[in-house]
Amino acid sequence: MAAKTTSFVVEIPLVTTSSDLAVIAARLESGRQLYNAVLAEGKTRLQLVRDSELYGKAKSIPKTENKARSVAFQKAREANRFSDYDLQAFANKTAIASVWIKSHLDANTIQKIATKAFKALERLMYGKAKKVRFKHKGQFASLEGKTNKQGIRWTGNGVEWSGLKLQAIISNDPIILHGLSSKIKYVRLVRRILNQKTYWFAQLICEGMPYQKPKNIIGEGTVGIDLGVATVAIVGDEETTWTPFAVELTSKQKEVRKLQRKMERQRRANNPDNYNSDGTAKKGKRRFKKSNRYNNTADKKREIERKQAAHRKSLHGKLVNQTLKLGKNIKAEKVSVKAWQKLFGKSIGFKSPTSFQSELKRKAENAGGTVLMFSTRKTALSQTCLCGHKQKKSLSQRVHHCSICGLKMQRDILSAYLSRYVDPKTETLLTEEARNSYSGMEQSLLDGWQNGSNQSTRTATSSKSPINSGSELMSSNPIARVRVASRREESEPERVNETHAVSWNPLRSRMG
Repeated sequence: MAAKTTSFVVEIPLVTTSSDLAVIAARLESGRQLYNAVLAEGKTRLQLVRDSELYGKAKSIPKTENKARSVAFQKAREANRFSDYDLQAFANKTAIASVWIKSHLDANTIQKIATKAFKALERLMYGKAKKVRFKHKGQFASLEGKTNKQGIRWTGNGVEWSGLKLQAIISNDPIILHGLSSKIKYVRLVRRILNQKTYWFAQLICEGMPYQKPKNIIGEGTVGIDLGVATVAIVGDEETTWTPFAVELTSKQKEVRKLQRKMERQRRANNPDNYNSDGTAKKGKRRFKKSNRYNNTADKKREIERKQAAHRKSLHGKLVNQTLKLGKNIKAEKVSVKAWQKLFGKSIGFKSPTSFQSELKRKAENAGGTVLMFSTRKTALSQTCLCGHKQKKSLSQRVHHCSICGLKMQRDILSAYLSRYVDPKTETLLTEEARNSYSGMEQSLLDGWQNGSNQSTRTATSSKSPINSGSELMSSNPIARVRVASRREESEPERVNETHAVSWNPLRSRMG
């Protein structure tokens, strides 16, 4: 088996005619039907595995005996022919029996479709997913090959696949040129619906490292992060950033809600037999008819959500690059996003902090860095002072002011600074090391506090978004209410510096 190598993806748009679209649509539909057939067979085999005696014996083996337990589970899967190889064999037999599927798909594509179904079943088997989803029409949007030598392959300036030739639109973008100059492992065809029109793209999975823009230089230092619902604090060796999280993102919830209500009216008008006289839906499974107007409304809603997701991803990527410029060794508290969802459901779904964390971890590790996510219960950085004193704070208290040593600092910034000095082995705060390094970074932290306060003030007064402005902001976001209430204190840098200088002297005198 060949050793795995690093990979990156380059996406290139393709030129398609109406005849090309018809051919690809037929092949995509055959791929969808084959995927569903393999998924159904794999689901049956997985249930046979779980019902077998071998599986019961494997479960009885203590978890401390990892090797013996793994071998026993493997035997249970082999006895019921539940593996990637077995599902590939089933997919090939199904395609040959169908004739129509075999006439549209090559052997490599058939095998990759089976592998895709097996990976979905693996998530179900390991408890990472509660169920598998069969693909309805329009939900299956990609096909890929195994190598660039046969099947779907890139040849010069386009894609060739079983008589189909699709010309690519190649620009002078350095990212695309870097991908074309690298070794191509295999090619994936992806369908995207943009502004209610269908476009096709070729994703080249290339060997090597992705192109790095000159402005996105990755630093070597350590970065502490404190991610909140409304703001994020980033502390590097020489720079501190405290900024609203994804503040440029504009909510389209009102537009989406209007379209949802319109879709509901259209659905009721098209399916009067599915509703009771009092307007409630009848119980049980019902088949709903979808009119062309309903589909057009759904397309408009989908386009708004697509643009919003693309904007969010762009903002996350920008913040990730800004963070990695300070350093690739990341330290942050492992916050409970699920707990945030209970309190700030719409805001969390809108800004998606989990996606930002995943992207940051992926890019840092690809650059050879490290990511340490430690428990908030063990460290309690937001409750901890440099002198080691711990004091519980309410969510409304955004400024840390120690009653023992007098240290005054913005709460998120101090928490991000302290996270830099968490021991990766024991996940405990090295208080003395953090205290000794503070004097050299004090001005950087104060500058980050001042710049963040000024930015927050400008955003709240100038933005017209319902999420970011005026009384609607204060009524819907408790953290924003606190920030607005404490702006008077946070937006006076001279006063902050003076108070901090006076209050810090007792700490220096007490601790040398």
